[in-house]
Amino acid sequence: MKKGLILTLALVLAIGLGIGITLAYLYTDTPSLKNTFEYGDVNIKLEETTGTTYKMIPGNNIAKDPTVTVLKDSEACWLFVKVEKSDNFDTFMTCGIASGWTHLTGENGVYYREVSATEEDTPFPVLAGSAVYVKPSVTKEMLKAEDFTSPTLTFTAYAVQKANVENVTEAWALVGTKGVPTT
Repeated sequence: MKKGLILTLALVLAIGLGIGITLAYLYTDTPSLKNTFEYGDVNIKLEETTGTTYKMIPGNNIAKDPTVTVLKDSEACWLFVKVEKSDNFDTFMTCGIASGWTHLTGENGVYYREVSATEEDTPFPVLAGSAVYVKPSVTKEMLKAEDFTSPTLTFTAYAVQKANVENVTEAWALVGTKGVPTT
């Protein structure tokens, strides 16, 4: 009986060892595959080299070069510039918007353009001819009037990623929420 028990235990051990070896032959693995997720970004700057205070002389062009630059390595974006004129600006001066900008329908003084991903800084001038023009009809009396206030022109630039933003209207809505979508 002892022989039978030893033989049975040996057989069970052999079967277990055989299964264990078989399982070892069926096991495999692969090297790890590491994924790194880096952030995409959109960066812009708004600069002017001609200063911010100017003398108005009737009939003169005044050099003025506000430029929005999409900085290198930025993702594709919707680029906006808002041009705000003081109430009296059009009485004294005129200016045009540089080519490539499109007026955003329904928004006073807002212009946009689509910009591809950049590998280098990409500048976009805002004003046509990089100048404003003082109307020749402006007189000394108008400028010295008691209620005269100097006309102003203010520029603000915005950029919104193009990926996952379907159109310019949606992009402009994100500007109002500082890029936080609303539901």
